[in-house]
Amino acid sequence: MTKVAIYAGSFDPITRGHEDLMHRSLQFVDRLVVAVATNVTKQPLFSADERMALIRTAVGDEPRIEVRQFDGLLVDFAREVGARLLIRGLRAVADFEYEFQMALMNRHLSPDVETVFMVPSLETTYISSSLVRQVAHFRADVDGLVHPAVARALAERFASDR
Repeated sequence: MTKVAIYAGSFDPITRGHEDLMHRSLQFVDRLVVAVATNVTKQPLFSADERMALIRTAVGDEPRIEVRQFDGLLVDFAREVGARLLIRGLRAVADFEYEFQMALMNRHLSPDVETVFMVPSLETTYISSSLVRQVAHFRADVDGLVHPAVARALAERFASDR
């Protein structure tokens, strides 16, 4: 039986921290679906299609990673793709309360779907999409924080500012 997991997020933009969790997830699942969420409470920098293209570029030719967009409840999407495992990253204690609450709600909605929390590598712990966007906005160096294609996309997006 194929073990399928979902790693969901806005990925606006994908960072080296996201990439780290994706590749490490493949140590215990056969297939990882990277689910690009449409978050109605956020105004994204990149469209969903742009984010999916950047993720595909960043993960390269890894055949076990599939990138898809979803709307609605994550547990419904998990059922649709045959996933019984949700991967969530925890950078700091501040992330835990929100993630724990979401995990419990997902369990309530779909008891057969489990949530696994993963901590990032030491090198990527401090990286977040929002910090990357702020740094890129001021045209500071984001090399090492994101894939080179993402760095180029950020530079192009902020080139017209100021």
